[in-house]
Amino acid sequence: MSINACAALVERGDPDRFLAAMAAPAEVRGRLFVLYAFNLEVARAPWMTKEPMIAEMRLQWWRDVIEEIAKGGPVRAHEVSTPLAEVVVETGLDPVVLDQMVEARRWDIYKETFDDDAQLFDYLEKTGGGLMWASAFALGAPKDREADIRKVGRASALASWFMAVPDLEARGWAPLPDGRPEAVAALAKAALADLSGVKGSLGTAAPALRAAWRAKAILGQAAREPLRVAEGALGTSEFQRRAGLVWRTLRGTW
Repeated sequence: MSINACAALVERGDPDRFLAAMAAPAEVRGRLFVLYAFNLEVARAPWMTKEPMIAEMRLQWWRDVIEEIAKGGPVRAHEVSTPLAEVVVETGLDPVVLDQMVEARRWDIYKETFDDDAQLFDYLEKTGGGLMWASAFALGAPKDREADIRKVGRASALASWFMAVPDLEARGWAPLPDGRPEAVAALAKAALADLSGVKGSLGTAAPALRAAWRAKAILGQAAREPLRVAEGALGTSEFQRRAGLVWRTLRGTW
């Protein structure tokens, strides 16, 4: 039932990752749903209130959960925390990865401007990169591929970030360190370079990386036509969106 609850949360709140998880083998789907549900709960916590102190408390609650998991003791009851503890124990996932994901979300509370590209990439590394690594590790990725897998997650996170720019700006945030078209294009090209630099088979972990299946197309659009980012005009047709995932699944790639 806990896995079903996590799957339902992801289906409602993160449809792309839900599709990616559904394309994974049935025996590992549950782990993905749990980690994606955890990410969703943490990511939306800063946006559920306008009071910074309350948002801090919401994030601290999850940090406390992770600490309880790390200590191996009882974990406070929650539809996500209980199965999350099971995934960590079953896979040997380092809870520090999860804690870094939560800590990075404090940036969302105060909506501070990123000083430069490096600071933005660090945020994306700890959030999207951390989730990608946790998901891949839970599916059997070797530790020596962590850097590559985090690059894929960071690039995918940037693609999602670009698509969210109009909404973030409407909420009063300056989400990019430099919004000029040439600067946006440079960010996209750097992320594309990260994606193209990841070589070799990832074996059983490949289904986890399929969550990034839209990243290359979206980043390519941003690199060629950076004005699309501010205009909210990134993305592909629904057919292309689903067909791209199906094609990768049939080929066993990401």
